[in-house]
Amino acid sequence: MSEIIHITDADFEEVVYKNPLPVFVDFWAPWCGPCRMLAPKLEAAAAAFDGRAVIAKYDVDVSSGKAAEFGVRGIPTIIAFKEGRAVDQRTGACDQATLDAFIEKNL
Repeated sequence: MSEIIHITDADFEEVVYKNPLPVFVDFWAPWCGPCRMLAPKLEAAAAAFDGRAVIAKYDVDVSSGKAAEFGVRGIPTIIAFKEGRAVDQRTGACDQATLDAFIEKNL
């Protein structure tokens, strides 16, 4: 079972840009209610897409450089990266089917 990777500005390049798999980065904060609602769905997605995608969480209170770089204005925001490039994003909490469909279309 794949685990969610917690990343910061320091390891963003290694985990996201240099990863051969698609990476889905959740920009979140511990105080954010919708972010906490999305967390178990991300854990389920990490297990469901194990070996096909990487799920990462980026705490905007710990690091903010990449959030600013990608224009993240609301959280939770999930940005899909393929071959080191941002290819899609969605903002706000959602149900499992919506999250899985977002991941599937960006694999």
